Amino acid sequence: MRTEAPVAVQLSDYTAYPFEIEQVDLRFDLHPDATLVRADLKIRRTGAADAALELDGEALELKSIAIDGAPLPESAYELTESGLTLQDVPNAFTLVTEVEIAPSKNTALSGLYMSGGRFCTQCEAIGFRRITFYPDRPDVMSRFTVRMTADKETYPILLSNGTPGETGDVDDGRHFAVWDDPHKKPAYLFALCAGDYDVYRDQFTTMSGKVIDLAIHVDKGDADRAAWAMDSLKRSMKWDEETYGREYDLGVFNIVAVRDFNFGAMENKGLNIFNSAYVLADEASATDADFEAIESIVAHEYFHNWTGNRITCRDWFQLCLKEGLTVFRDQNFSADMRSRPVQRIKDVIRLRARQFAEDAGPLAHSVRPETYGAIDNLYTATVYEKGAEVIGMLRRILGEETYRKGMDLYFDRHDGQAVTIEDFYACFEEVSGDDFTQFRLWYSQAGTPEVSVEESWNPETREVAVTLKQRVPATPGQTNKKPMLIPMEMALIDDEGNMAEWITLFEDEELTLTFDLPEGSERPLVSINRDFTAPIRLKRNLDRETQLAMIRLETDPFNQWDAVQALAKQEILALSEGSQAEPDDALVDAIAAAVTGASDDPAFAALLARLPDVNELFLERQPADPVALDAARKKLQAALYGKLSQFADSVLGESSTQAYDPGAEQAGERALRTALIGLLAASGADEAGDRLLSLYKAATNMTEKLAALRGLAGLDGEARETALADFEAEWTSNPLVMDKWFGVQAGTGDAATIEKLAAHSAFDLRNPNRVRSVAAAFAMQNLAGFHAPDGSGYRVVEDIILKADKVNPALGARLLTAFEQWRSLEPKAKAEAEACLRRLQAADLSKNSADIVSRALG
Repeated sequence: MRTEAPVAVQLSDYTAYPFEIEQVDLRFDLHPDATLVRADLKIRRTGAADAALELDGEALELKSIAIDGAPLPESAYELTESGLTLQDVPNAFTLVTEVEIAPSKNTALSGLYMSGGRFCTQCEAIGFRRITFYPDRPDVMSRFTVRMTADKETYPILLSNGTPGETGDVDDGRHFAVWDDPHKKPAYLFALCAGDYDVYRDQFTTMSGKVIDLAIHVDKGDADRAAWAMDSLKRSMKWDEETYGREYDLGVFNIVAVRDFNFGAMENKGLNIFNSAYVLADEASATDADFEAIESIVAHEYFHNWTGNRITCRDWFQLCLKEGLTVFRDQNFSADMRSRPVQRIKDVIRLRARQFAEDAGPLAHSVRPETYGAIDNLYTATVYEKGAEVIGMLRRILGEETYRKGMDLYFDRHDGQAVTIEDFYACFEEVSGDDFTQFRLWYSQAGTPEVSVEESWNPETREVAVTLKQRVPATPGQTNKKPMLIPMEMALIDDEGNMAEWITLFEDEELTLTFDLPEGSERPLVSINRDFTAPIRLKRNLDRETQLAMIRLETDPFNQWDAVQALAKQEILALSEGSQAEPDDALVDAIAAAVTGASDDPAFAALLARLPDVNELFLERQPADPVALDAARKKLQAALYGKLSQFADSVLGESSTQAYDPGAEQAGERALRTALIGLLAASGADEAGDRLLSLYKAATNMTEKLAALRGLAGLDGEARETALADFEAEWTSNPLVMDKWFGVQAGTGDAATIEKLAAHSAFDLRNPNRVRSVAAAFAMQNLAGFHAPDGSGYRVVEDIILKADKVNPALGARLLTAFEQWRSLEPKAKAEAEACLRRLQAADLSKNSADIVSRALG
């Protein structure tokens, strides 16, 4: 039984590494079961004269060690499970170590491992220590040269970071390749891939006229399915030049797609490694959501070339400096490629569903935490999505021009460095003359700020008064919070849709704004936090008439959508608590009118037709009853479908005759169709199963086919079994599509469904995508099933976590975050969730998973 708590790492304990690694020369003799790695490190002392040389290392078998050519006796160093320490070393020397590792046995998918019979690496955050002994921290930057030797027939393509160099044959059917990276980088950006691939090639000409060779390496037979990823890469390169003035800096850019990967992708310098789910797509096998994700993630990893690679983090506490900034960049790229209002709403949906919940639970932490137990557990929605929102607020405060000047200064001043949040903001303070001390509280204070709004109207004086009050709720380790600087885009809107618009910088606990309107004016609507200017929870006490008016009159797309969401949340809560038996007809009419009224923009209409998910409703009323909330949500969906049935018939009856295009226009049309399919599935209509099966069979693309299948998966009857069996038979040889088959069932079923899926012959604990398609889809998307009051959902996921954690600790820890809202549950489910966490705490969990359980239980 594991009883010790993970040792916490503190930001306040940071000290610079006392040595510089001037050059790293790596030699890999690649064999699946026994790879030899020789590392020549040219080292120079930069710190105290008595400082020991401490190198990280895990799961390494040391074969030899020497300084300046002289082998070292065992008494000259200390070797432990976590690294290598040399107490007495010269001020300048070359350390040479040779280790043996077993990539084929590395199921943690960290360091050098095998996927699909090929070698690949994942070194962020601390995977390089599983390759060789090295100071595995982001502030140690060095130039790397790599020489790989491998069997030529089995591994004909040998890739690493940087620029390709000498190649040739050696003895016994083996060959070698040399790669040199001219840019200094930390070890977490090291990458190596070796195998037999199909390659999709193209070129890109930069703004200065350089021709870059681009290549995407995929499984045999999949090259054509990489076309969209390549197109996304080229558009990303062009966008970064036009928007940020950033040109690519090497002659080659490679992407390798692997099936077994813990994350979405990794930005290694010049050699991005991707989960194959975010590279491979065609109209037959991928949904519009897949195409959008590929576009976004390819852009994200490419943008890291400057915000993450050329300028990296001093320490892992600064993770938001590269991730939050780069998410903000990829969100704006996607907005420019598609619809900016629609993209903004989608970004907020993700933020509210995951990050707001994180802020409200025991796993809450600040965007830049002061401490962590396991670094892999810091890759959270708070760091990524909330970190991006903070950059968005910064740009709104400064304006486009000054923001760009600050970014240009940041790139010029810190190129080739490992820096901090303070370094970043110093650039914006210099170009603007502003002091961002208070604004940086967004990085140090956890929790979602709550802003309450009080409005008054004096018809005689025609004066509008708006009072804003803010509070940041207590979070673990932080009870007393200071007022935040919150930019708020606001407007006054009259019945004609005319408005006055401005941005208020709200920096105190309370602020009152007054406005004198012209003679004859009626009371206007007050539009607040337009375009979701700040990541806050807005508290307004508006009467029903005003809320319905906001749906009709709002000129801001986000706020119109949010007005629908706010009313829908109130309705679902009332239905779930029994305070009303049926949905309010006037509300359903208003939502239906908003949907049909937006039909000229089908992507936006689809979002208006979407009702808040159960996980978004957790924050609205506690204790939360997911089962009752889910039932109430379906009741409101059914009522909405009743109002939209004729509209749905007309939309769903018009199959497109155009050739499939993943671009924004067609994707928007399909989004509306799939939204209506979802409402049909929840309608409870007798003919729903047969209608969904007809739509499933008639679908000409995976987006609509999967929507119909998802609807059927939530029903009982022959139509469900027919569609599931048909889908499995057609796609059983395509693992990415089969992940969808697993996912639609996990997202709609109960604990017994998960037991059945986990026993399926195609379920593989070693593959993160497959595990996530079952356990994560159930625990994080199907809250009514996961939080079943009898605890059955917890027990089935607990079993998967215990098994997955033994194979892949990072995966086990990520699944455990599904328990982050357990304290908010109704009493029966809460007791079962706590019992499950106590059992897990008593189990022999990995450090990663033990950290999550410990924090969840407090």
